[in-house]
Parts: sequence; C-alpha cells; structure tokens
Amino acid sequence: MPARGSLRLLQATTFASTLDRFAMPPMLVIMAASFEAPLSTVVRVAGFYFLAYGLMQPVWGIVSDRLGRVRTLRLSLLLGGLSTAASGLAVNPVQLGITRALAGAFFAAAIPAGLIYVGDTVPGPRRQSEIANLMTGVALGTALASAGAGAVAQAASWRYAFLISAGCALTLAVLLRRLPEPASDRTPESLLAPAGRVLRSPATLLVLLLAFVEGGILLGALTLLPASIESTGAGATVAGAVTAVYGVAVLVFARLTGWLSRRRPVWLLIACGATAVAAGCTLAAFSQRPGTAAGVAALIGMGWAAMHSSLQTWATQVLPSARATVVSLFAGSLFAGSAVSSALFAGPADAGHFGLVFGVLACLCVPLGVLATVARARWHEPALTGSQP
Repeated sequence: MPARGSLRLLQATTFASTLDRFAMPPMLVIMAASFEAPLSTVVRVAGFYFLAYGLMQPVWGIVSDRLGRVRTLRLSLLLGGLSTAASGLAVNPVQLGITRALAGAFFAAAIPAGLIYVGDTVPGPRRQSEIANLMTGVALGTALASAGAGAVAQAASWRYAFLISAGCALTLAVLLRRLPEPASDRTPESLLAPAGRVLRSPATLLVLLLAFVEGGILLGALTLLPASIESTGAGATVAGAVTAVYGVAVLVFARLTGWLSRRRPVWLLIACGATAVAAGCTLAAFSQRPGTAAGVAALIGMGWAAMHSSLQTWATQVLPSARATVVSLFAGSLFAGSAVSSALFAGPADAGHFGLVFGVLACLCVPLGVLATVARARWHEPALTGSQP
C-alpha cells in the first residue's frame, strides 16, 4: 500500500485535471458572446477537448509503461498547464479550439495514470475504496470549476479562469517530485502486445463499450447543463453554482460508495448509479430552471460516484496483464463518447431544445444501466475463481 501522502498527491492530480476539464461548460454562453459566435461553435470547441482527451489515452498508457507513472503525470500537468494558459490568450474560436484540444491531449494522462498507480500499488480488496477516494479530487475540482469559473467569467473575464487552472497544474507538476515511482515487474514487450490481449478479451471490450456510452450520457449532460440553466434567464454565476452541486454530490456519495463497495455487490452500485442518472436526465427534460437543475446535478453526481467508480474499478481488474492499456482505453472511450455527444447535441442546444437533449440521454441511460448491471453480475463469480468470461 502506498503512503497516505502519496494518495493525497494523486487526489490533487485528479483535482487539477478536473478543474481544467470543467472550467469551460459554465462559461460557454459568455465565451460565445465574447467571440460573437453561435453557442454551437463554442460547444463544439468543448467537444474538441474531450475528443483529444479520449484519443490520447492509449498513447499515454504506452508512455507511462516506458517513462514511468510519476514522470508521465508530471509531464502531463506541465504541458497541459501551458496549453491552458494559451487558451486564456485565444482571440477567436479557432485559436481556442486548437489550444483546448492541446490541453485535452496533455491532461489526458493525469487521471488514468493515477488509476494505474492505484492498480499497481493497492491490493484488490481495497482498490475500489481507494479509487472512490480519488473521486474526492474529481468532486472538488468539479465543484470549484463549476462555481468559480462562471463567477470569474461574469465578474471579470473567462480568460482568468483558464489562467487559474493553468497555475494549479504547473504548481502540482513541481510538487509531484515527492510521489514515489511504484515498483514494476513488467517485462519488455512490443507496443501492440497489450492491445492484442485487449482485442481477445470479450469482457474488456464490453467494459470499453460501456465507458463510451457512459461518457456520452454523463459528461454530455454535464457539459450542457450550465447552458441549459442560462437558457431560462439565469446568469453564468447562478448556472455555475447550480452545476457545482454535482461536485458536492460526488464528494458525498464517493465516500458512501467506498463504504458500500466492501459490503454490497458491485452490480448493485452500478444499478443504483444508472437509475440516479436516468432520473436526473428525465427531470432535466421537463425543466431547466435553477432549482430543478440543482436536483439534476445531485442525481448525476450520485450516479457518477456509484456507477462510474464501479466501472473504473472493473477496468483495473478485467485484464491485469494489460492494466495500463485497458485503463487508458477506458478513459479514452469515456471522453470519445462525450465528444460524440457534444457534436450530436450542439445543434439542438443552439436552438434551445434542451428538453429533447436530456430526454434522449435519459432514454439511453436505461439500456446502459441494464447491460452494465447484468454484465458485472455475471463477471463477478468467474473472477473469484481466477478465470474470466
């Protein structure tokens, strides 16, 4: 087991990465007005971030196997921080799209490398609990970005929000010198060998498919929630503060999920999480007013803590011989799904059809929850006997 201080540094890493990722959604409307561009254009720029974030996951997985987990984390935060600082200097949507895509590509290593670190150093029975603890950093980063970015953008400029995010990342790149590199018994092999094992594992491919659909639903809903609130006449500060409820919910329910994971079957957590997300999107389909949206954010946060952390843990377990590749592909699938969702729903969002968007997401959540719950329940028993389906 790594020292508690090491796990705190990993939490800080998830915080910095999440702070950058969630800074943009509360500022979409203000940024569109600043550039005198349609909202759909800025929504697609946000999608570029998620697409680059997703596509770079397998690359960073390979890099972390060769460069080391800690060096990969530090390099990711350094380059991501510089790219985010450049985002704050963009003068048009094209420049913003390029710099945000670069930031997404570089920050892509942060959370997966932390998950791989936990997978390398924490025994199986305690792994989901520690992964749930990593979600504390995600929750704090989400809450601060959602509430703070909108307020900073409305009070001063959206550019300052990016500069603050960049400063956090660059500071942490220095502090991570204290994080010890985990011991490794990996033997040298070709770059394609782990990918080959992934392709031959039906269970692994299913986990990746579930991550793709989950990203489209959960992250798609979170990206559009602030803009949907502002469509009712609320300001960016209010929209950001309401969206921050999501981060608070993740913080609360991540602790509960870690406790329940040692007492209840994982498939039950997935079922509860999917139900919460479906309920939240259904609620958002009928109303996007701030009071209702706060409930939506809380339900999505509950779903993320229960369902996503369970699927993340499954990704660290399903194919141990290719853990870094699987975890990287898992995160890549998650954010690729988010990018596809942003592209598909940019038009309806620009037209103000948020009820339709959230209604579709609610419908998609039902088959996701059923498939993930049943699949995880069936996988559990063979995993205990040392075999996999």
